Amino acid sequence: MNKLALYFRLVRADKPIGILLLLWPTLWALWMASGGKPDPMIVVIFILGTALMRSAGCAINDYADRDIDKHVKRTVDRPLTSGRIKGWEAVMVAAVLAIVSFLLILPLNPLTKQLSVLAVIVAGTYPYFKRFFAIPQAYLGIAFGFGIPMAFAAVQNTVPAVAWWLLVANVFWAVAYDTEYAMVDRDDDLKIGIRTSAITFGRFDVLAVMLCYGAALAIDLVCGWMLGLRWWFVGGVIVAAAIALYHYTLIRERDRMRCFAAFRHNNWLGAALFCGVALDYALG
Repeated sequence: MNKLALYFRLVRADKPIGILLLLWPTLWALWMASGGKPDPMIVVIFILGTALMRSAGCAINDYADRDIDKHVKRTVDRPLTSGRIKGWEAVMVAAVLAIVSFLLILPLNPLTKQLSVLAVIVAGTYPYFKRFFAIPQAYLGIAFGFGIPMAFAAVQNTVPAVAWWLLVANVFWAVAYDTEYAMVDRDDDLKIGIRTSAITFGRFDVLAVMLCYGAALAIDLVCGWMLGLRWWFVGGVIVAAAIALYHYTLIRERDRMRCFAAFRHNNWLGAALFCGVALDYALG
């Protein structure tokens, strides 16, 4: 396999679910901040930047976990873990992607640029939280949701309180879907001493996932209502809640593959919320 193909796998370009889980909250925020009429240029910048920063995050994550992933069945064959690329190559790829992402936001206002620096710091330090933080998925939620305050900053040149509450909602959502993901690797993580929410929650893991879904959707509903969104948006939240309940049927037996399927299916939950927001502004 040539180097470009290995780099492609390093940044998970063959697995776009991570990009989508970052992108949906960013799109909610862009539509909310602009009253349903975001500047097309800003939308393009944020879509490309989201894809690039998620890819950079994957490269840094693999570099940080290069000695851990070899003990996890699901990750043992990753390009860096298997020795097909070097550690410095992963760092180089991450740096190049982060620089290109920063160049994309140069046309935006200074507040957005300042927040982007904080976003890079959060994304770059996340992989190390698994060493000591009992629920690193909460920190992941901040990293995955930082497009929310950045979107408001780009559109309004300020970050109102509602944007931070939307970020809190995204933290709960991330804890829900990434706990489903962590349930896949729980046995391996216990052996090597990695901390995850699936381990911390223990036998209450399924309950914790569902409570986090409930908290996320409740906060989203209140935030949307505060911004003037009404029945199309409420419909989107109801569909998202139905999807969350479907996830319960997948994870309740804690089967590894069904838990992984539930994690991947969160794309549709994010899409349902975005459709509710977009339709409410367009038709409400």
